[in-house]
Amino acid sequence: MTTQASITIGELEANYQLYCKALKMLIAEKRSLNKIQRTVCWARLETLHHCLPKHYKSPDYLYTQLIRISQEQEQAAAGIN
Repeated sequence: MTTQASITIGELEANYQLYCKALKMLIAEKRSLNKIQRTVCWARLETLHHCLPKHYKSPDYLYTQLIRISQEQEQAAAGIN
């Protein structure tokens, strides 16, 4: 029988920026949404949103925003406005 390590909301909150950074990196690597949804960072972001929805956006929302920013940066780098 294995014991599962539990993580507290405080620990999740302390690492929020790390989870967002990991999500940005996955998007930069052109990972599919399906693959990203199976990551630890996605699960942690979901947990934060579920427990504190007024403080943390859903991972789906964050993903959409980060994709939009990534596309805008690519267009700016290519000189397309």
